[in-house]
Amino acid sequence: MNIQPSQFFQLLSDETRLRSLLLMQQEGELCVCELTHALGVIQPKISRHLAALRDSGIVIDRRQGQWIYYQLHPDLPKWAR
Repeated sequence: MNIQPSQFFQLLSDETRLRSLLLMQQEGELCVCELTHALGVIQPKISRHLAALRDSGIVIDRRQGQWIYYQLHPDLPKWAR
């Protein structure tokens, strides 16, 4: 994984993305429904932010039935954890 610090911190400049990452760091894998409930954010908004994090390689996702689960990418550099 090769994410630049400037790109990483630019993505974290949004409060929803920052709070999502902090929850995933603390809790591990979370589904979109858990994030919407914990953050008090509507599903389309959280999904848009999670897509940005996924596209940048900061998080990975997996589908299980109708649910999509997200977690921090296991190969994130130590400085990003």
